[in-house]
Order: sequence, then C-alpha cells, then structure tokens
Amino acid sequence: MKGIFIKIITGIAIIAIATYIIHSLSDDNSSIQTQLLVTPPEGIGFTRADGPRSLVFPADHGAHPDFQTEWWYYTGNLQTKDGRHFGYQLTFFRRALLPPDEVQGRLSLWSTNQVFMAHFSLTDVAAGNFHYYERFSRAAADLAGAQAPPYRVWLENWSVEQINKHQYLLQAAQDDIALELILTDEKGPILHGEKGYSRKGHEPGNASYYFSQTRLVSEGSVAIKDQRFTVVGNSWMDHEFSTSALSSGQVGWDWFALQLDDGSELMVFQIRKDGKITDELIDPNSSGTLIHGDGSYSHLNFHDFEIIVHDTWKSPHTGADYPAGWTINIPHADISLMVKPYLTDQELSLSFTYWEGAVRIDGFVRGHPVSGSGYAELTGYAGSMAGEF
Repeated sequence: MKGIFIKIITGIAIIAIATYIIHSLSDDNSSIQTQLLVTPPEGIGFTRADGPRSLVFPADHGAHPDFQTEWWYYTGNLQTKDGRHFGYQLTFFRRALLPPDEVQGRLSLWSTNQVFMAHFSLTDVAAGNFHYYERFSRAAADLAGAQAPPYRVWLENWSVEQINKHQYLLQAAQDDIALELILTDEKGPILHGEKGYSRKGHEPGNASYYFSQTRLVSEGSVAIKDQRFTVVGNSWMDHEFSTSALSSGQVGWDWFALQLDDGSELMVFQIRKDGKITDELIDPNSSGTLIHGDGSYSHLNFHDFEIIVHDTWKSPHTGADYPAGWTINIPHADISLMVKPYLTDQELSLSFTYWEGAVRIDGFVRGHPVSGSGYAELTGYAGSMAGEF
C-alpha cells in the first residue's frame, strides 16, 4: 500500500535531497545540477502502472528506474527468550529526478539521477520507548542504491542484502540503537491486486506494482545503549514501484500487515477521502490480500472486509487524533480480529508526520481462536496528504 507515499518523495526528496546534491556537486557538473532542479510534472516521461505485467524474481526485487518512485518496506515483531517485545521498521524510498531518456551521461562519480530516503524505527515495549530516524542520500559513490541479482538495497550502513536463495541480512544502526537480523523467507513473493497490479484510484496509471514477502522468520539481535538482546520473531517486506499520486479528495490511508499464529497473514488497506471516517468516505479502490498457511492467497476487494475503529489516541507531539484500536472483519472467510498497538505513541515526526507501529492481534478464524502481531500505518491524520506539496 506504500505506493501513495509518492507524496512524501515528491515534496521532500525533490526539494531537500536535490538541494543537498546540488550544493555538494562540483562546478563542473552545472548541467547535472540544472537537471536535478527540473522534475517533470505528473510523472511525464516515466513508465506508468497501467495494467498487469509479468513479475520475475529475483530480478524484480531490484530497482525499476523507468518508474518515478519505488520503496522497500521491512517491518517486524521480535521478542527475547523471556518475552521482552520489540517492533521495528526499516524503509528505503527511491525517487528518479528525470526520466531515463532525459538523463545526460555521468560527469563524475557523484552525479546521479536517483535519490534515496530511509526511515528506521524501534519500538521498545517494556521501556515504553519509540526511537526513530531518517536519512537522505544520492544513489552515487555507493552511498545508496538498490539492485538484483544479487538483491541488495541500502543507504549508507542501513541495508538489506540477500545471502542465499531464501535468506537476507538486515542491518541498521544509529546513535545507541542497532538492529541485525537474518530473515528467512517461508512463502516467497505474494502478488497483491491483479497479479501484482494494485489500483489506488480511478485515473489511468494511478496504481502500483506491489508484492510482499509476508512470512520472514527472523533471528538476530537488538542493541540499546550498552544492552544487547537476542531476539526471534517474524518480519514482513513490501515492495512497490509506480508513477502515481493520490487522487483529488484522497487525504490518507490506513494499512495493516498482520501475521497470525495459525500460519496465515493478512494485508488490508483503506484509502480515506476528505472528512470523518464513514463508509461513504472510504475509496472503493481500497483492497487487501489473505495469505493462507500453505502460501496460497486470495484477493480482497473493497466489499470483502470492514475496519471498525473502537479507540483513539491524541498525539502530544502534533495534536493529531489517530485510531488506536480496530476490529477487522472478513465475513466470507469467517475472520474477526481485534488489533491494538503495543504502544500508542509510535508517531514519526520527520520530513512527513505519520503513525507506523507494532500491533498485537487477538481474534477468531472460522471459530478457532488466533493471536499474532503485525504493523499498522496511518497517514493523513496530522494533515492531509492531498495537495501537501
């Protein structure tokens, strides 16, 4: 669902990152500097997601520079042997500044048409602390990038890289927080929407190519100051690429990636229109995917699920009112899940303000009790995404 994060990249990466690059380029690169300031409106010159396409792995784990925007999202829930719980997010965004056919030849090692932004957060439930960080970099001089095969995405020393056919090494560290995990993929890529083609609006091209790895068995360590914790758990990866934006009147979205102890997973998102949350103000392009324990999966359309808010939290940092408890029902599959944050304060106030955090799950699947953990992302509550930039 992260496709709509194009609004973040459009406004922030173009202004902040391009300015940073321009100020640090040599005078000999004046033509490249000029190019970096000029971004084609509405993605002109870039490939658009205009229908299903064949996705091939591992190649499609890498970058797609003919599309304007791309993102690799890792989230997970981890615990120590004695039950101390951590949540984490490590996200990489790529943004092309010019279409490929308008890029001149590289004039130096530092020249680039690609810029990257990354977010790293850690939720320490026992301590009641939420740590979060942001970085920007050019995709030059090996500072940042994405490739496959072999698969690797990185921004300085924040990285995920494939180490064998089914395993990945994830690493991130800043200040006194560090995370190192081995992720083992149990189900392979799950294609959302129509064979990976995920609509976000009615306009042509307002869509993304979207797939996930929904069950990444995780083991490694979390370090906080002088303490190091051995942890195990599950992670989730989302990868999307597109040339699109929010439609007029769309203000934000609620996205859930849920992993249940019966071996199944659920991804659902709802795109909100301007106004309070009612059925009439949820965009019908909202959708989801139900992934079964054996790795098979089925698409959910707008009418297949409902998300009911039953608690709220007011941010002391921004004054935004966020949902803080939900019931997610999928009637035809006889699924009803209660979802609550591990911590209410998992708001990231960075270049863009949003809530993304670890959640716990209890409920029933076909009459049998289930529990689990996952991640929720809430945008548009601290200010509309539409028309922000």
